[in-house]
Amino acid sequence: MANNDQNARPEDGARNPFMQRAWGALVDGLGAVGSLLIVALMLVICADVLSRNMMGSSLPLVSELGALMVVMIVYLQLATTIRHDRLARADVFYSGFREKHPRKGAALGAVFDLAGVVMIGVMALATLNMLTRDIGANQFIGITGVMTLPTWPFRAAILAGMMIGGLQFILQLLGALRIVIQGPHNDRA
Repeated sequence: MANNDQNARPEDGARNPFMQRAWGALVDGLGAVGSLLIVALMLVICADVLSRNMMGSSLPLVSELGALMVVMIVYLQLATTIRHDRLARADVFYSGFREKHPRKGAALGAVFDLAGVVMIGVMALATLNMLTRDIGANQFIGITGVMTLPTWPFRAAILAGMMIGGLQFILQLLGALRIVIQGPHNDRA
């Protein structure tokens, strides 16, 4: 993982600074929403612990809500993780290789980004199938008569996070291909 701007991978394939800033705001905004949801989940879990200890009973929906929220948080923060080059990999090799051989490093990054696009595409298709099934079956979590929530908003947020993460991979793929074709010094006009 790159720790400074010199080692950062090309942000995207676009050259329009306004579009880059707008896209960055969207991606980082989703990451911030994910962080806020972590705080909300912590508060719900703490309230459940207090409820168990003080009243001897659990709050409704905590385990089901927690399970869906954790997955939703991961995918809301995925695009910002990709954008800031924070996905886990063997960075001992990759950063040094990219620094010494910018074109070859960009080519290796392009392969990584292409693999990311394919994997997210497969996961997004499966999530879309689950989303349509949840909407069609009117799927809920919780206990009928006590408290229930529809599952489709969670699935829709997960799908949105995947799609934006996939687009971030595509933009980085285009930026890496530009470096492979034009060289590292010609990609910024």
